[in-house]
Amino acid sequence: MSLELTDVTVTFPDGEGVRHVLDGLDLSVAAGEAVALTGPSGSGKSTLLAVAGLLRRPDAGSVRLGGRECGDLSSSRRDAVRRELVGLVFQQAKLLSALTAQEQLELVARLRGARGGALRQAQDKARSLLAELGMEEAAGHRPHQLSGGQQQRVALARALMSDPAVLLVDEPTSALDPARAGEVFARLARIAREHDVAILVVTHDERHLGLMDRVLTMDLGRAVLADAVGEWRREETADSHEPVAAGTARPRGASLLTV
Repeated sequence: MSLELTDVTVTFPDGEGVRHVLDGLDLSVAAGEAVALTGPSGSGKSTLLAVAGLLRRPDAGSVRLGGRECGDLSSSRRDAVRRELVGLVFQQAKLLSALTAQEQLELVARLRGARGGALRQAQDKARSLLAELGMEEAAGHRPHQLSGGQQQRVALARALMSDPAVLLVDEPTSALDPARAGEVFARLARIAREHDVAILVVTHDERHLGLMDRVLTMDLGRAVLADAVGEWRREETADSHEPVAAGTARPRGASLLTV
């Protein structure tokens, strides 16, 4: 597994006691798989992302990325492993205002010390990733010249520059209409397959969950398989990303099977 969390626990102070935000959570995502994680605000989704992305150390449990145990690493070592193995796409694109789309991606290589031939290879890779995401003509544009959706695609391309084992994506469709949202989910599923990367997407958007390989929902500090995923699934055509179950509310009958 590219991402494997086992018996992970995270607590926060709560009055005189503690609150278990993650309570013995088990979760795994394989290379080439795109998994959606849903759940109400405050259910632990952001905490799970922070643990999976090595931004936070769990109180207990195992965190394995690319087969490597990372849960008990020091802060500096976690930072190094995160740069090597994890791609992060935040809800806000967090692009640097002074850099063009191409330069945003090149910066990843420059920060790793790429020079000469290595830098030229990185520049070629940046152009290829932008073209793959339909941003080739906007490669020379700065963030203020890009729409929100375009900024997100640049952020996604930037996250792929380091060939991560794991890609973590936070609320990628929060400001998009249904058609654009469907394109985003379809793109993430395709990237998982074509780049052989494990993708975990945190989302409140349930319009296109059928495009994901699996759908999990947070329940009492654990990620559980949503039995209702079959309600969302239907045959997807290459040119259609309409909601798989328009008007579907929260998953019904979530299983207590941890996955």
